[in-house]
Amino acid sequence: MGRKKTDVRRMKKKDLMREMVELFQRYPSMSFDIRTICHTLALTSTPAKMLAKDVIDDLLVGDYIKENPKYSYQLNVASQVMDGMFRRKANGKNTVTPDDGGEPVLVAERNAMRAMDGDKVRITMMARRKNHVREARVIEILERADKQFVGTLQVNREYAYLLTEDRTLANDIIIPRSNLKKAKNGDKVVVKIVEWPNDAKNPIGKVVDVLGHTGENNAEMHAILAEYGLPYVYPAAVEKAAEKIPAEIPQEEIERREDMRDVLTFTIDPRDAKDFDDALSIRQLKENLWEVGVHIADVSYYVTEGSIIDKEALKRATSIYLVDRTIPMLPERLCNLICSLRPDEDKLTYSVIFKINQKGDVKDWHLAHTVTRSNRRYCYEEVQEILEGKDGDYAEELRQLDKFAKVLRAKRFEAGSVDFDRTEVRFEIDETGKPISVYFKRSEDANKLIEEFMLLANRTVAESIGKPTQQKGKNAAEKTFVYRIHESPDPEKLANLSNFVMKFGYKFKVGHDTKGVSSSINHLMADVRGKKEQNVIELLTLRAMMKARYSTHNIGHYGLAFPFYTHFTSPIRRYPDLMVHRLLTRYTTGGRNANRDKYEELCDHSSDMEQLAAQAERASIKYKQVEYMRDRLGEIFEGTISGVTEYGLYVEVNENKCEGLVPLRDLGDDYFEFDEKSYCLRGRHTHRQYCLGDQVKIQVARADLYRKQLDYKLIRD
Repeated sequence: MGRKKTDVRRMKKKDLMREMVELFQRYPSMSFDIRTICHTLALTSTPAKMLAKDVIDDLLVGDYIKENPKYSYQLNVASQVMDGMFRRKANGKNTVTPDDGGEPVLVAERNAMRAMDGDKVRITMMARRKNHVREARVIEILERADKQFVGTLQVNREYAYLLTEDRTLANDIIIPRSNLKKAKNGDKVVVKIVEWPNDAKNPIGKVVDVLGHTGENNAEMHAILAEYGLPYVYPAAVEKAAEKIPAEIPQEEIERREDMRDVLTFTIDPRDAKDFDDALSIRQLKENLWEVGVHIADVSYYVTEGSIIDKEALKRATSIYLVDRTIPMLPERLCNLICSLRPDEDKLTYSVIFKINQKGDVKDWHLAHTVTRSNRRYCYEEVQEILEGKDGDYAEELRQLDKFAKVLRAKRFEAGSVDFDRTEVRFEIDETGKPISVYFKRSEDANKLIEEFMLLANRTVAESIGKPTQQKGKNAAEKTFVYRIHESPDPEKLANLSNFVMKFGYKFKVGHDTKGVSSSINHLMADVRGKKEQNVIELLTLRAMMKARYSTHNIGHYGLAFPFYTHFTSPIRRYPDLMVHRLLTRYTTGGRNANRDKYEELCDHSSDMEQLAAQAERASIKYKQVEYMRDRLGEIFEGTISGVTEYGLYVEVNENKCEGLVPLRDLGDDYFEFDEKSYCLRGRHTHRQYCLGDQVKIQVARADLYRKQLDYKLIRD
C-alpha cells in the first residue's frame, strides 16, 4: 500500500471523502488509524488533517465505517448490506428489521422493489442525508411471504378490486375477472397477490376462497381468522385420519396403566364446554391424609409424532376461541369424543397424583399413565352453589378440595404471585350470531379450585425435570424441556404506573425486590376493586407486565412466582402441553435427552400462534361490540376514558365495556397537546384536560362494522 501523491491543499471535502471511501473499499478487512489514513492519502498540512477528521466523523454518522478499539476505523461491511424482514406501511414509510436484531431501517416506497409485508429481503444502506434518519433500498427479495388479504370484492365490467382494511397495503389489489373463482360483488373473499409488474401501480391478485357475503356472521368470523392467517376449516384428510382411530381401549393398554376407575373422579368446566381435558379425583387414605389426582387427557397416545394429525395440530398450535365458536386444534372426533373425559366412559389419562394432609401440604406425589372414569360432569355454576352451602352430589369431597385450593392459593400469594382477577366480557347471541345482550364473567371459588390444582400439577411436573436433586447431581446434564416463562415487569412502565395511580390517591412502591413489587401490585389490585378506575388501572398494570411465552431456557414465571413452570394440563387445545407429555414419557422410560434447538423452534412457533389467536379473539369481540352498539346509535352512556392518544380519546362504556373513539376533531375548538407520560390531552387555550380514568358522558355516533370501529361523541354537562 503506497503513499498517494495528491495536492491536498486544494482538495475539497467531497473529493477527500471520495478518496477515503476508495481507500476503505480497496482494503475492506484492514483497520486504519487517523495517522495511517493521513500518511496514505498524503495529508500533511494541519487543515488537511482536520478536514480528514471531519470526513471520518461523517462516515461514522452514516454507518459507512465503524470505529474499532484504539481509535482505528474500518469499512462497516455488515451494516452496508444486510438481510431482514420487510414490513410494509400504507404511508410508504416501510421498514426492514435486520436478522441480527438491529434497529429497523427505513425503506421508502420508491426503494422497496415491490416487496410485500413479511418478505425476507436483502438491503443496502444509502448515504445518509443531513438531519435525516438512515435509509436503505431493497436490492433482492430472498423469500416471498405467503400472505393473503381479506376484504370485500368490488366487481366492475372489466375487472374487480379488493377493498381491504389491511394497513400494510397502500394500493388496491386488481383482480382480473378470470381470477374471481365465481365470487360476486360484495362477497367477503381471500385474495393472494400473484404478480406486481414493475411498471404497474397496483398488484394483481386472484381469489383463493369465497367466505360469503359481507355482513353475514359466518363470513365475518372466517374473515377475522383469515386476516390473521389462522385456519377456519379442517382439512378433509386430517378428519378422515381421525375417523380411523378406534374409540375402544385395548385391554393390554389398560393393564399397562395405573387403574383409577374405582376412585371418585369428576370434571368441572364451563356450561357450554365439550372438550373435557382435565379431571380431579379425591379419596381419603387415612386420617389427615388425602389422595388428589389431577388427570389429563392422554392425547399423546392417540396422536403420534409426525402423523398427519400431529402435523396439523402443530401448525395450529392452539385452539381459538371466538365470540360464537371454537376452532379446535384437534379434529372434533378426538377433542370432543375420544380424548374428552366424558362421564361414565373409560379414558386414557396422564396423571399427577398427590398425597395432601389436612393443612394442604403436599407430602408425596407421583406421575403415572392411568385409566380413569369420570363419575360426574359439573359446570362451574353447579360447583359454586355447592361451595356456598347447597346440597349436591359429592358435596363433602368438593368442599374438601376447595379447602386445599384456598391453602395453595394463600401460599402462592405469600410467595409473591400476582393477583390479576379481571372481569371478562361475554355476549349472549341469537341463532344468527347477532349479540342481544352483554354479561360479565367473573372468577368464583369453583373456577379458582380448578385453577389451583392445574397450577400445582404444572409446577410439580416442571420441577421434576428442571430442579436439581441429589439423585441427579449438580453436574448432571440439563434435560431439554418446554417451560412456560414470564419475565419481570418493565421498570420504566412500573414507574409510570406509580405516578399515574398517585392521582387517584393510591400508593405503589417500585423497588428492586421482585417479591416486594408483586406485593405492591396485589395491594393496588385489592384497593381498586369495585372502584370506577379499576378497569383502567388494571389495564395499565397489565401493560407493564411482560408477555408469558414458551421456551426451553427456563427463567421462571414472574407472575406466578414459580421458579419452574410448564403447561401440562391442556393437550387437547395447546400443542406445548402435548410436547410436555411426550418429553415426560421419553424421560421416565429412560430415553435420551431431546434436541434443544428443535424444541426451542417449536416453542417459538407456539408462542407466535398463541399471540395470533389472542389477536383474532379480540377482533371477534370488537366486531360484536360494534354490532351490538349499532342498534344504539344516538343513545347516551356513562363511560371511562380507557386510552389517550395524539388522535383522540378511547372511552369504555361502563355498563357494557364497549370501547369507542372520540376523535380529536370532536373535542372542541382548541389545540390539544398530548402528554404521553401523564396520559392526558390538554387544550392550549381553554386548558380543558382529558386524562386516562376520567369519567365522561358519550353519545354513540358511528358504528362501522367494516372497520370494526366505534365512534363516540363527547357530551359536556
